[in-house]
Amino acid sequence: MAKDSKRHYPHGDYLSHVLGFAGIDNQGLMGLELYYDEKLSGEKGSLSYYSDAKGKRMEKLADQYVAPVDGLNLKTTIDAKVQTIMERELDQAVAAYNPDSALAIAVNPKTGGIVGMTSRPDFNPENYQHVDPDIYNRNLPIWSTYEPGSTFKIITLASALEEQVVDLQKDSFVDKGSINVEGAKLRCWKSGGHGEQSYLEVVENSCNPGFVKLGQKLGKEKLFTYIKDFGFGTKTGIDLEGEGSGILFKPENIGPVEAATTSFGQGVSVTPIQQVMAVAATVNGGYLYEPHIAKEWIDPRTNKTVQSYEPNIKKRVISEETSKEVRNTLESVVANGTGRPAYVDGYRVGGKTGTAQKVGPDGAYLKNNYIVSFIGFAPADDPELVVYVAIDNPKGTVQFGGPVVGPIVGTIIEDSLRALDVKERTDGLEKEYMWPEQPKVEVPDLIGLDKHELTNYLTDLSIETSGSGDIIIDQSPKPGVKLEQGEKIRIYLSEKKHRD
Repeated sequence: MAKDSKRHYPHGDYLSHVLGFAGIDNQGLMGLELYYDEKLSGEKGSLSYYSDAKGKRMEKLADQYVAPVDGLNLKTTIDAKVQTIMERELDQAVAAYNPDSALAIAVNPKTGGIVGMTSRPDFNPENYQHVDPDIYNRNLPIWSTYEPGSTFKIITLASALEEQVVDLQKDSFVDKGSINVEGAKLRCWKSGGHGEQSYLEVVENSCNPGFVKLGQKLGKEKLFTYIKDFGFGTKTGIDLEGEGSGILFKPENIGPVEAATTSFGQGVSVTPIQQVMAVAATVNGGYLYEPHIAKEWIDPRTNKTVQSYEPNIKKRVISEETSKEVRNTLESVVANGTGRPAYVDGYRVGGKTGTAQKVGPDGAYLKNNYIVSFIGFAPADDPELVVYVAIDNPKGTVQFGGPVVGPIVGTIIEDSLRALDVKERTDGLEKEYMWPEQPKVEVPDLIGLDKHELTNYLTDLSIETSGSGDIIIDQSPKPGVKLEQGEKIRIYLSEKKHRD
């Protein structure tokens, strides 16, 4: 009887594009399995013996045995809790919207470490032979290349602030619904425009003509210098095979119209990982990191770390002062602007919506077929997580990044920060509610009250009771928690005590 061995992936589809798979001889063929094949594989052992001219073994000479060497164990930067949350949310998005594809990335902006990465469609690495190679060969967060849309405006914003060409509070812009650039009419998403706005409102409203003006204030040379400094047009260097580099205009082809459309994220193509790392740089103090998934290599026999990966800063792109202003501005987008669906009570969230047009086979933009996305980070005062989610051609819904993807990113951020034990914030901006949104209701302190007094407190919440009696001795949730209007609060009753 001969022993055999094979790679086993106990979690099935989970993290499939990142882990990759090994072939029948345990050689890495995709993902981390391929990228780090040499370290994971170890060295084969051998047994050799001396023979005479006829090939007969010579008993008096000792055999030579070389023991096999086990490959190293890899510890990654992936956080299992965050990854599980992202897998769950993407599954729900696929069930709700039946998109052509979907992807999500989470990164630690302080190190460049990838905390979570997933895409749909996915596959089970153990059954890769039965999967279309187009599915497993395309790790969408690093491979997919498309026009970013409005998430790219963060780069224009950061560049304009660093160059001090705009004061977001004092400077204003009048949006008439479109702006003309050398005969080209570049429109705002809002028919008729937003009228007079401060530049902070330009960002909150994701106003295209306002960003065209910002790009013009910068000038095309500075705009494109910053775009390259933020890492666009070149691979990020992530430790996975198959990374795309995106497509920028060639310098000789950049005229006023090309510079204008680039200012609001149209006409350039980028990868999701480029966007995540660039936005991380705008909010982490200005540092562009190289993204990585490998964290430590561990000797399987001694269980000791033999190599660790240190964060690799490629360059500093903007100052801490500029970065702080970007954080505050993008927090305002989530509290007061197009990013409101990503608002999270208890955490300060910043972010930006994106609705990217797709180019068809004939070179023209497709109708009613967009990649909708949202990029968010939190806590806004000291970011621990940057999360990007993109959904390609969601069905049966308005194709805008805010309403479709904003709530998904908000849920990923909220659940992940709680799973990571990140302390809540109480000093963030209050959300500005717009019709038909309803503000949340803060749960009052009901303990010690007589149940007949409840009508004075709970006009917008429903009640469930446990126990008998008139006095409220406990409640769930606790006072101060904010609930949607109409949600239930449970109270626990006891008999009224007689006074002495």
